[in-house]
Amino acid sequence: MKIIWTFHAEQRQEEWSKKFGVTKEEVENLLKNPEQIVQGHIDVLVAQGKMHNGLLRVPFKEVEKDRKVLTVYWTSKIEKYWEE
Repeated sequence: MKIIWTFHAEQRQEEWSKKFGVTKEEVENLLKNPEQIVQGHIDVLVAQGKMHNGLLRVPFKEVEKDRKVLTVYWTSKIEKYWEE
């Protein structure tokens, strides 16, 4: 599977890298081996994993066998987004 980065997603990853040290490698590893995938809006899926004392969420779209990263964000509100 290939990871396709949008310009917006690259910018967001850089911002979270400065704030919490979220690396591009962590984002790609999460997309390849997510702790959880939940439904986002319409045809968007969200890969998520607990890290950096919070939750890293990566909304993406399936493009054939690849994953296109739409954005990247971290939240402390794990209970809001985590599905049991």
